[in-house]
Amino acid sequence: MRHLEGFSQGADETRVYYQSWLPENDVKGILLIVHGLAEHSGRYMNVVNHFVPLGYGVYGIDHIGHGKSDGTRVFVNGFEDFTNTLKNYFDMIQEWQPQKPIFLVGHSMGGLICSIYLLDHQAELAGSVISGPSVKVSDNISSVTIFFGKVFSILMPKLGLVRLEADGLSRDPAVVEAYVSDPLVSTKKVTARLGAELLKAMQRITGEAGRITLPVLIVQGGADRLVDPSGAQMLYDLISSEDKTLKIYEGLYHEVVNEPEYKEVLRDVEAWLDKRIN
Repeated sequence: MRHLEGFSQGADETRVYYQSWLPENDVKGILLIVHGLAEHSGRYMNVVNHFVPLGYGVYGIDHIGHGKSDGTRVFVNGFEDFTNTLKNYFDMIQEWQPQKPIFLVGHSMGGLICSIYLLDHQAELAGSVISGPSVKVSDNISSVTIFFGKVFSILMPKLGLVRLEADGLSRDPAVVEAYVSDPLVSTKKVTARLGAELLKAMQRITGEAGRITLPVLIVQGGADRLVDPSGAQMLYDLISSEDKTLKIYEGLYHEVVNEPEYKEVLRDVEAWLDKRIN
């Protein structure tokens, strides 16, 4: 396995970190990982270790304000900074791996970024795997909270509002401990601007997801406490793809690829991908 890394320029001229893991022999397909909130692309080694020996190249990018990339932690000026930066990196991968099928693999907030990206660029992709997507506005968020979030986003955009609860990531204590002690994971509260941009993106998905038509696999932990599991069902129902699959793993928490049953999940993803490699 070959590990490569480097920096490129993000959509807002921020220095963005990227890395890849490649098989020694020919690459049969590409998995482009779009990571979640506060984390980074290096937390997907279960995916890397499963798929690279099978001939897949795995590529990842640290979002602006995340991991090894520059920018204020868990902050973004506009949601398009995520998707435009991802597009820049996607174009680089196409130059490095011409004619290879590329599958977008998005988790949590990355699932939301992935879904928005598909609205504008799905024709370039072979398909998408979306895990625990943060695509649904939680029912316990009132219209008043949303209103004040928008106000703070304008007046105090870098004000911290909410912090993720690490215990909800996985039932494996070692995964939670590794997350908490990881210096590349942000422990800061999500900023008002990012929160407002996430809500705006969720509302766009609710209104436009019917335009998504490429092959999609959605995997979701049934006992997810960090995002509403019904969001996965909502996304599945909204997209227009004739080739779409939803797999809910009862009892699993948010990060299904970091749960004790992760090998079962990855085998399911492997079977789905292999049927769609031309």
